[in-house]
Amino acid sequence: MGYLLQLDGNILLYIQDYIRQDWMTPFWKFITSLGNSGWFWLALSLLLVIPRRTRKIGITAIVAIAIGALITNVALKNLVARTRPYEVVEGLRLLIERQHDYSFPSGHTCASFAAAMVYYRMGPRKWGIPAIVLASLIAFSRLYVGVHFPSDVLGGLLIGIFAAWSAVKLTAYVIQKREQGKASDGALGH
Repeated sequence: MGYLLQLDGNILLYIQDYIRQDWMTPFWKFITSLGNSGWFWLALSLLLVIPRRTRKIGITAIVAIAIGALITNVALKNLVARTRPYEVVEGLRLLIERQHDYSFPSGHTCASFAAAMVYYRMGPRKWGIPAIVLASLIAFSRLYVGVHFPSDVLGGLLIGIFAAWSAVKLTAYVIQKREQGKASDGALGH
């Protein structure tokens, strides 16, 4: 376990020393801000709820984000209570404001992949692929700005994928039950 923790810190220091560039930092700060409280994904999903043809995708993505937030922000962050990397990795410089919650898992990554995987699974590929690319950029941005360990991001990614899968299954189940209810109501009316 000590080796993995050291590897986590060394990856962050590598990013800081070899990938961070002053000219790129504003871009990565903007990208990371898209994941704040899942606002970008929630807004996009709410827009998808408006047209009838994309409503199911929007609702499913909102459900996925909610499932991910419950697992990540309500349960795991408080259970694991992992310290943020900028507090424990010697020499790591923080590029954004200090975070007010624990580090594991990454909520930004979870919300991003929860929504993006729903778009990919249920929508046309022309939406899904850019959504996954943006989710990946948001995930990497958390490492670039120094607020998450790589294992936090990996955990958020896996939980996000699970949340998307769960939301797709749950939404399909609810729709099926609703249609069965309508069919039985229609049969009773005759």
